[in-house]
Amino acid sequence: MEYKRADRVADLLQRTVAEILLRRVRDPRLGKLTVTGVEVSADLRYAKIFYCFVGTPEERPQVAKALEKARAFIRREIGQRVELRYVPDIQFFYDASFDYGEKIDRLLHRIHEES
Repeated sequence: MEYKRADRVADLLQRTVAEILLRRVRDPRLGKLTVTGVEVSADLRYAKIFYCFVGTPEERPQVAKALEKARAFIRREIGQRVELRYVPDIQFFYDASFDYGEKIDRLLHRIHEES
């Protein structure tokens, strides 16, 4: 299987963004956030960053606002840390797969208790 450059850049961006959020962004709303994946376009100009967080569904809009507010800073930090011809335009997307997995776990737990 061929490992495309976009995949390597996506892995690098995932690690870099996670570290930037952990060490450089000082917004307390982003303290419980985890970068779950990154998809980079073939031309490396766009990156979708997927995240999840530990918290209530009511906190989700606040986390999204905090990420949007920090987006330019995070992109600038990526530009300083990663050697690419173009720093990709980044967008953040909530990763609902963990919510789905948690729902399945609850259902399985309930079935086990009832039997």
